[in-house]
Amino acid sequence: MSSTSEIKRDYLIYEDKFLHPKATKSSATRGRLKQEKPCWLRTEFQRDRDRIIHSKSFRRLKHKTQVFIAPAGDHYRTRLTHTLEVAQIARTIARALRLNEDLVEAISLGHDLGHTPFGHAGEKVLNELLTSGFHHAKQSLRAVDILENNGLGLNLTIEVRDGILKHTKGFGPILPSESEKPLTLEAEVVRISDIIAYVNHDLDDALRASLITEDEIPLVVKRVLGCTHSERINTLVASVIKRTIEVDYEYVSIENEVLEALEELRSFLVLRVYNHPFVLREVEKSEKVVRELFYYFMENEASIRSKWVDPEGKPEVKVADYISGMTDRFALKIYTELFVPSGWRRL
Repeated sequence: MSSTSEIKRDYLIYEDKFLHPKATKSSATRGRLKQEKPCWLRTEFQRDRDRIIHSKSFRRLKHKTQVFIAPAGDHYRTRLTHTLEVAQIARTIARALRLNEDLVEAISLGHDLGHTPFGHAGEKVLNELLTSGFHHAKQSLRAVDILENNGLGLNLTIEVRDGILKHTKGFGPILPSESEKPLTLEAEVVRISDIIAYVNHDLDDALRASLITEDEIPLVVKRVLGCTHSERINTLVASVIKRTIEVDYEYVSIENEVLEALEELRSFLVLRVYNHPFVLREVEKSEKVVRELFYYFMENEASIRSKWVDPEGKPEVKVADYISGMTDRFALKIYTELFVPSGWRRL
């Protein structure tokens, strides 16, 4: 087999001819932290996407919380389905803007690999307990750089690593400041696709759970974004594409009226869904689970079921790596084994 196949050569030619001048070409990647021999068939961003999909961290997303903790219903989102929805929205935007879809997809699929069990509830506890703090975006980068592949990491490209680290916005400004901007337009697409995905699917899940009703959705959201899940996503995606073209690809943007409606929808979810008494009760329970597991494993580090050893020798880092990698159900299983009495049986 030749070092480069005709398929790969044709694809690289396609990128040069078709992609927008400000798109990130595969041939122009800044490379990897550790140099590797190029693949004869796949571009560097395609390799990154494949490595993420085949990772253990990616598979565990299917049992990690989005909003509803350990949901019994089959149709509530998990961290995995959220990730897939982000990737779909981001690829749609990237294709319309003639940006690099492979780079967008790789960042999308890897952006939440470092999330804890029970979503932001677990993240909050670890952030409080670790002397150096804890953030899921940094942990996602740590997962692909160090924890995956038995401590060897995935050795992803600089562009994908940067996009994973800078995708998050919390409840701050939706559009990044100059200091927060990632290296590529593709990463900016993922950043805004993340919020487009989660506000819409969290709203959909909240309606399914009867936490809110259609009548309670703010009128400005209905008027500007639409009255259905599909209409809202379509409006937001179209607005991003239109405004980014208008600013001549200087940055990924969105029309002001649509941005304001998006912010209104996010504020509504914070008030009526994320801080709903039912959700908060479950969050409180989840925080207790993560906190007690952390205390236990800090005192019993040798019992951690992991081959990974932190090279800096910090027990709290090893414990945080172990707990953050847990799924909801695994965390509950370990907690039950450790702290919940089992029925007596004859030995």
